[in-house]
Amino acid sequence: MLKQSLSHKLLQKLSPQQIQLMKMLQLPTVALEQRIKEELEANPALEEGREDEEDEMVTQEESEVQEDPEKDGTEEKEDELRLDEGEGEEEKINAADKEVDIDEYFEEDEVPDYKLSANNTSPDEERREIPVVSGTGFQDLLLSQLGMQELDERRHAIAEYLIGNLDDDGYLRRELTSIVDDIAFSQNIQTNEKELLELLHIVQQFDPPGIGARDLQECLYLQLKRKPQTFVIEQAIRVVRDMMEEFSRKHYDKMAKKLDVDEELLKEIIQEIVHLNPRPGDSVVDNKGNNLQITPDFIIHVTDDQLELSLNSANSPDLRISKEYNQMMGDYANRKDRTSKEALSFVKQKVETARWFIDAIRQRQETLLFTMNAIMEYQYEYFLEGDETKLKPMILKDIADRVGMDISTISRVANSKYVQTPFGTFLLKTFFSESLSTDSGEEVSSREVKKILSDCIEGEDKKKPLTDDKLCHILKDKGYNIARRTVAKYREQLDIPVARMRKEL
Repeated sequence: MLKQSLSHKLLQKLSPQQIQLMKMLQLPTVALEQRIKEELEANPALEEGREDEEDEMVTQEESEVQEDPEKDGTEEKEDELRLDEGEGEEEKINAADKEVDIDEYFEEDEVPDYKLSANNTSPDEERREIPVVSGTGFQDLLLSQLGMQELDERRHAIAEYLIGNLDDDGYLRRELTSIVDDIAFSQNIQTNEKELLELLHIVQQFDPPGIGARDLQECLYLQLKRKPQTFVIEQAIRVVRDMMEEFSRKHYDKMAKKLDVDEELLKEIIQEIVHLNPRPGDSVVDNKGNNLQITPDFIIHVTDDQLELSLNSANSPDLRISKEYNQMMGDYANRKDRTSKEALSFVKQKVETARWFIDAIRQRQETLLFTMNAIMEYQYEYFLEGDETKLKPMILKDIADRVGMDISTISRVANSKYVQTPFGTFLLKTFFSESLSTDSGEEVSSREVKKILSDCIEGEDKKKPLTDDKLCHILKDKGYNIARRTVAKYREQLDIPVARMRKEL
């Protein structure tokens, strides 16, 4: 049965500006640059440049007029008198011609050259260019080698399809039965596993060695077979072919017994295998990975024992509302017809969207600087000296309480952001760590414990690496009361394998 009723609800809704700001906060510098480019392309009311550029140009023109002290306006008054008296009709025509707007000479889709480039750098600013290495991808290299093989058109097409199925590491990870079906459907070529295997063996003879392997074991085997067959290489082939499990688990005693070799000779055999390339596809220069680099969002300088913080916005252009769109909005507002109202609504929406975007960028910069400044002050001693033992325990709530913001806002600021210091460039969220108590009751950062743990493992005897239990005892001797499972957790976070996998001959 339907009925009407009244109810009170307390709802909290985010405005479009707040949603836009939240999205901006979590973007790193590189992603923000791309976001600005997309907005510039999508919104014609938004353009590059500072709001005060036009005012500066007007001021400069006025100052140029005032540079001549002898020109007091007498000549201008004389020109006006001559025009009023009917003299100088030619000057009137020239004056009328000068009033023509130059924009009329451009078509609607024609953009002036000055808008196609922007220079947001000062003359004394340091410019750093990233060298880009151009090269050929490994699949192009394989196809060029395939062209030198004596194959008919059909078998050449099948081999080319096999090369196209290799992943970025140079492996063929798909089953041959699946490839047989795919070739039948896509290329209308009937083949079988035996023929595919024959052609795959041809591809595996190409450079770089190990290309076209179906797993790591076959990749290492193919590379060893291409080497001069000495006694050490032959034994290495035996290890890869028959003792891969013992090799991966570093059961060196079992391997030495099966091979009937001493420790020194086993060490040479292991070194031959270790020096092989497990990813032959990466050995060929490929353009896709050359431009990858870390772009810091914050830069900290140390000057006279004082920290200076700046936001890396060198590649982010200044933005402003288009003057043309502001004029259009005023023109359409004075008209009363229906078409003008629709046009006014469109122009107004674009201008408001551009204004919201500019405001979101400004608020993002303020929030990032405000938050990072609080982090810098909290970890002042570390950023001054670079000593990781100076790091204090710090969680999101500590910074949120300092800046008076929500924890989620601090999380967005710290996520995917990098800070450049005199001691290196670090991911911002790595400075947030839990606290641990020492035997003296002092609170220390978990990152300090990880640094000690890493130093202990780095200086260990690789023939007898330290187990988690031994590492736990070492930390306790240093005054850090920590459990073995916590040591294991920190070791995994540092990407350090267990003691057995760190063992060396």
